[in-house]
Amino acid sequence: MPANKKAGNHPSYLKLGWKPSTIQRKKAYDKKYHSTPERKQYRAELNKENRKAGMYGKMGSMDRSHSSSGFKIEHRSRNRARNGQDGKSTKS
Repeated sequence: MPANKKAGNHPSYLKLGWKPSTIQRKKAYDKKYHSTPERKQYRAELNKENRKAGMYGKMGSMDRSHSSSGFKIEHRSRNRARNGQDGKSTKS
């Protein structure tokens, strides 16, 4: 059982009017996509960067964000609320 009981049951699926068969197909695609070696390596790199920065445990309100120069530590609410035109980042 996943730690997050809502995993894979996003409310937007219902708002979009998706049929159960469509949701099941998307879950299967996501499972296959995220199990590829490239995605696993990408997640490992992000975890390595977070460990190196000491992000686990003691910096609960801080977040790492991607920037053109690498990673940046900033407040969680600013990082997750930033949403420019067409969902593109507004920072440099």
